[in-house]
Amino acid sequence: MKHYLSAILAFAIWGTFALVLRPLSAYEALDVLIHRVIFAAISIIAVCLIFRRKQTAVSVRYLKTTSRKERVKLALNVLFSAVMLGLNWFSFIYVMNAVSVNATSLAYLLCPILTTVLASLFLHEKLNKGQWFAVLLSVISCLILAYGHFMDLIYSMVIAVSYAIYLVLQKNKFQLDKFFTLSIHIIVSTILLLPILTVIDTTVPKTTTFYSFVAIIAVGYTIIPLFLNIYALKGLDSSIVGTLLYLNPIISFLLAVLYYKEPINTVQIIAFGMIFMAVVIFNIAYLYGRKKNISLTS
Repeated sequence: MKHYLSAILAFAIWGTFALVLRPLSAYEALDVLIHRVIFAAISIIAVCLIFRRKQTAVSVRYLKTTSRKERVKLALNVLFSAVMLGLNWFSFIYVMNAVSVNATSLAYLLCPILTTVLASLFLHEKLNKGQWFAVLLSVISCLILAYGHFMDLIYSMVIAVSYAIYLVLQKNKFQLDKFFTLSIHIIVSTILLLPILTVIDTTVPKTTTFYSFVAIIAVGYTIIPLFLNIYALKGLDSSIVGTLLYLNPIISFLLAVLYYKEPINTVQIIAFGMIFMAVVIFNIAYLYGRKKNISLTS
């Protein structure tokens, strides 16, 4: 249950991202992104060295004692995870800034489907008929929202695929502390994104409000939900965590309509209604299948 709650809380937090991102609309998206990752890297290093010294020391000891073959596998996993995370952050901000907000919303509608398919293909996570029906329902709803917006769909795929791969990569058997692993991902991603500093206008004055909101984004909307995600994967299949990701766009959609009073049409209502149904059906089918397996085992 605690793994379920961790995943739900993570995606609920991300669903309210607009609350802290909109106050920074006067600044360039890439400016916000690079400050976000730098703040996140500094914050997570501080947490590891001050509050999690014991866990950090155990992880470093594990790296020293494990076999060379295992270290190579771990290094590749960490590097690829960091690349996917950095690509996800960059593509999300770029698409939101240069393409459309709809494209970023569509990305996180596609991501659960891709995560489920990738988990089934590469992690051999089995889905029952009810879960596959929910996936089909999700596909139909995404196609409805993407109709007439082909380029949005292409950009959305880049965002969705990068995070789906990141989620699947976290389902591994390495004995590293999850927070330490996340720290490495964020640090490497930050290093990869540092060249952005050469293309943004650093002369734009930054206010206390800017730094305050960036700090909130770095800790509250980056480190905490990512850690909750990784923790959830310790006890749940990647497909389950991926499907719960639908909570993100659903909450964003409700926030846009109820709080920001953005206009909606009948197609959007139908599509998001289908997505909500898909989330409910997928998780009921999962819990039913799990209960059935336990009964058979007993």
